[in-house]
Amino acid sequence: APDEIFIMLSIAGASFYIWSWKIGIAVALVMTAVVASYRQTVHAYPSGGGDYEVATVNLGKTAGTTVASALLVDYVLTVAVSISSAAQYAGSAVPWIHDHRATAASLMVVLLMSMNLRGIRESGTFFAVPTYAFMVAILAMCGYGLVRLLAGTLPQVESADLTIEPQAGYEGTLATVALLFLLARAFSSGCAAL
Repeated sequence: APDEIFIMLSIAGASFYIWSWKIGIAVALVMTAVVASYRQTVHAYPSGGGDYEVATVNLGKTAGTTVASALLVDYVLTVAVSISSAAQYAGSAVPWIHDHRATAASLMVVLLMSMNLRGIRESGTFFAVPTYAFMVAILAMCGYGLVRLLAGTLPQVESADLTIEPQAGYEGTLATVALLFLLARAFSSGCAAL
């Protein structure tokens, strides 16, 4: 999701990257609100029925069925977005995947589906390994970068010394409205991580 924020802001030019941290904070606030509301739901309904139980108890059976249908669509879209993103990122590391992203993504969906059909315990163990491997890899990468930074051997990109020349701004409501739409689009793209 952070890359999507930068892609949206790059439409307006590199100087608009200054908005990225503000959009990131807004995404973090939304995530905090979602986590807080889910914690309240778990405490109010400890039996584990989830959103279906909450909607059925409070709003009736029709609302519960609607929520269940929406959750199914949400799960399908989550798998589609996650797998397509994984195939895109894996394609930058493995040339075969880059040339066959759709095939690789389809194989990953079949693998996920078969693991989930085996049962919760087996799929939980299977998914725990890459999750912890990812966390260890991120921590190792951050540690390596920190060591190189402290040692003074961290390379610098050629464009690091470039500056942005200020230009005369546009006066008018069209530019302001376009900026608002661009920021809203960057925010919604950043929220895809939720």
